[in-house]
Amino acid sequence: MLRLRCLLLSTTTSVPFNHQTFYSPIVSCSSLSNSVKSKMETVSYSTKSSSKKLLFRQLFEKESSTYTYLLADANHPDKPALLVDPVDKTVDRDLSLVKDLGLKLVYAINTHVHADHVTGSGLIKTKVPGVKSIISKASKASADILVAAGDKIQFGDLYLEVRATPGHTVGCVTYVTGDGPDQPQPRMAFTGDAVLIRGCGRTDFQGGSSHMLYESVHSQIFTLPMDTFIYPAHDYKGFTVSTVGEEMLYNPRLTKDKETFKSIMENLKLSYPKMIDVAVPANMVCGLQDVESKAA
Repeated sequence: MLRLRCLLLSTTTSVPFNHQTFYSPIVSCSSLSNSVKSKMETVSYSTKSSSKKLLFRQLFEKESSTYTYLLADANHPDKPALLVDPVDKTVDRDLSLVKDLGLKLVYAINTHVHADHVTGSGLIKTKVPGVKSIISKASKASADILVAAGDKIQFGDLYLEVRATPGHTVGCVTYVTGDGPDQPQPRMAFTGDAVLIRGCGRTDFQGGSSHMLYESVHSQIFTLPMDTFIYPAHDYKGFTVSTVGEEMLYNPRLTKDKETFKSIMENLKLSYPKMIDVAVPANMVCGLQDVESKAA
């Protein structure tokens, strides 16, 4: 019988990520496959004092159920910060928080070209001179910096590693906090729509592929340490955070074999996204479609 004991990191009221607050599943897993069982049993939940460098906030936009994440190197003199998946409707809220915390926003980054909301990246650039927008080169969208697998996004002494995780869209990437003794531990993966908590993004538009998504998740996300936090771009059921180990155990789609997963994805019968015809064209130009069209 599987038993799970965990210390839950509260992100409902976003708090600084520090060495005393972790979500650490400890699993007795006689029902798991030998390979997963071996990985789960050898997880080390050690914490590094360097994790105090990372200031972390999880923010929510209720209309599209989108999470935006604020990360900053709090120990660096400039307190450089970045926002992951900002939404146009909550830009003022996010920038107000950045100011309140005394941070210097340097990047506005997206995990992919979203179809359910307009990114706030372009609007942020008009309000905060010097901020650079980032998206994957594979997305074919406009941004100041185009990244690919293996690239690193540096902010202060911390960095995010770029992992290509296509499948929901052709340009999806997952951003993972750095590996090493001078980086926050456990690691954190900002998975966009590749992995949702107990789910995953749909694969029926924007070049999506269930085969590609399955391969991406299992090769790029499920190979991360089991205690790696998973922070998705969306949640529709009130969840805030998961872990790689937890999703490998309980995700009702991604725990299946590839053919079963493909069948599940092909039979979701989801409605056409109501924002897609507005969001995708805008997000291809960093969320500045209206601004650019008026200037033309």
